[in-house]
Amino acid sequence: MAKLKAEKGIEPGLAVIIVGEDPASKIYVRNKKLACEAIGIRSEEYALPENTTQEELIALVEELNNKKEIHGILCQLPLPKHLDEEAVINAISPKKDVDAFHPVNVGKIMIGNFDFLPCTPAGVMELIKESGIDVKGKECVVVGRSNIVGKPMAMLLLHQHGTVTVCHSKTRDLKEVCQRADILVAAVGVPELIKGDMVKEGAVVIDVGMNRLPDKLVGDVEFDSVAERACAITPVPGGVGPMTIAMLMKNTVKAATL
Repeated sequence: MAKLKAEKGIEPGLAVIIVGEDPASKIYVRNKKLACEAIGIRSEEYALPENTTQEELIALVEELNNKKEIHGILCQLPLPKHLDEEAVINAISPKKDVDAFHPVNVGKIMIGNFDFLPCTPAGVMELIKESGIDVKGKECVVVGRSNIVGKPMAMLLLHQHGTVTVCHSKTRDLKEVCQRADILVAAVGVPELIKGDMVKEGAVVIDVGMNRLPDKLVGDVEFDSVAERACAITPVPGGVGPMTIAMLMKNTVKAATL
């Protein structure tokens, strides 16, 4: 970061917008701010009240689009129900869309010619790569089809020559499909949905879920039973979450150099 500033006079800047008082969102925003401080990205937080109107939020996004010292804009989701998330995402400049949710960036991911990748799927791919796991030719199963994780996750695995199946609430015999997976990514938001008997011996299991139970945080994978069968598994918390933030930092630096 110091080299970027010294050689090109660039100090990456990230604006984070949060609307309302959602406790989980506040934690995520705090962690992003701490990560920015740790690596030298200037961060600006815009905490808006719950009753913020659609017009006020879009006006702030437009202001940040035109602010030269801001290179990345992130609007923390979910938004309060009276706000239109799609309209807000579409209002963010694709060049500052460090979450990679804008339709322009989604389209670029589809064809494999992208500037940014969605932070969580990108973090998963980084974990796979750094673990020395080759996706090519592997049976890959993604449980969950959200625009934020499931769909882009499937596309990134496909780009690495995996054979990809996407499962969802209408999938018949989820257990049978999961048992085929060499690489299984759980991203559906159902606590401990994936049990040990649903996983092939020696599979790689990546748990994107983060579910708050009365006494603990758990993922979408029942860790203990699955760990007995998997050759590699991510914990919750402390697995994919930190990688998501790391990829956000990477996207922000890249946005500053485009």
